[in-house]
Amino acid sequence: MAVKQFNIRISDRGKLGSFLTKLKSSGTKVSSLTVSDGVARFRTDRKGVKQIRKYRRRYGLKVSITATVKDPGLIALFSNNKFIIAFVIPLICSFFLWSVEVESDMPEVANRIEIKLAKASIVPLRPLALIPKEDEIRRDLMQDEPSLSWVRFKRIGTTLTIIPMLSPASEAKSQAEGPPSDLVARTGGQVTRFELSKGERVGHVYMTVKKGDVLATGILEQGDKTVVVGAEGAVFADYWIEYSFSIPKTFHYKVQGEEKVEFTFHPPWKFEEESNIPFWQLITTKRLINEENAQLELTEGMEKAVIIPILKNQLLAEHGSDAIIKDDKILHLTFENDKVNGTILFLVNDNIAVKRPIAKGE
Repeated sequence: MAVKQFNIRISDRGKLGSFLTKLKSSGTKVSSLTVSDGVARFRTDRKGVKQIRKYRRRYGLKVSITATVKDPGLIALFSNNKFIIAFVIPLICSFFLWSVEVESDMPEVANRIEIKLAKASIVPLRPLALIPKEDEIRRDLMQDEPSLSWVRFKRIGTTLTIIPMLSPASEAKSQAEGPPSDLVARTGGQVTRFELSKGERVGHVYMTVKKGDVLATGILEQGDKTVVVGAEGAVFADYWIEYSFSIPKTFHYKVQGEEKVEFTFHPPWKFEEESNIPFWQLITTKRLINEENAQLELTEGMEKAVIIPILKNQLLAEHGSDAIIKDDKILHLTFENDKVNGTILFLVNDNIAVKRPIAKGE
């Protein structure tokens, strides 16, 4: 911190030389001393001012004390219009979003995302404080875009870049239709609904069926004629699954740590065209989220909150996207050494229809 300085002017009667000698012997700081026509001018600090006021009457001198300007260079700088142009205006601009970019190899996907961003008012010249959080933007973009598996964001200063990540193309080949078939039950259960594209249902909703029962027939009766068209579609039913499992007591996983924001100052006089940062952008920000290791140890009392949800996810992964779990019942559960073992009943609703070729002559 700069030490405040004072300009001193001493004149007229008295012993000027003796007074200056006294100041010097008392350790008073004296700089820029000039003496002309019985008038001494010099500069000193706060301590020197106290000494001057202490001895001036003893020596019969007239003293004038004025404070110097602390930093005329800074005052001139802040009062200059060039400062407003070079610093204030860019600082204000740094609080607004100036560019929104979508990086995608699929022009149609990029166009749909740009339209959604515009509807959400995520557009240039919008204040950064009004831009939604990344999780909210990602959820809105993925909600009506089934081709997206994830959306990444890259924010550098006032530029927001959206990077949509497309789901991998399915490699499953369409199966041949094969011979005309009926739809039969692969397991027993209670039918909840029919979703047939061909054929005719057998029975009704809420009927109970066992494995092998015909759910939909591919043979249609039209008056005196019989037409074999085959049955296509799905028949959903509720049924119980006895699910035995053995899982580790301790799970290791990663969680998101605290978000860190790095601020970088870019002086206009060090502007580099290769940096892709506009010359007027003084400050850029970079958001970083580190992953941290964590672990969870399963204990008694976590059955409903943790263990059953884990098993539900495993079961649904085995049965496909059409299956849902309606209820569950714990038959037995044990915590032994480093394992959790048990058996649970799950009430599943899923498509139980499988094809069975129609025999010739039927």
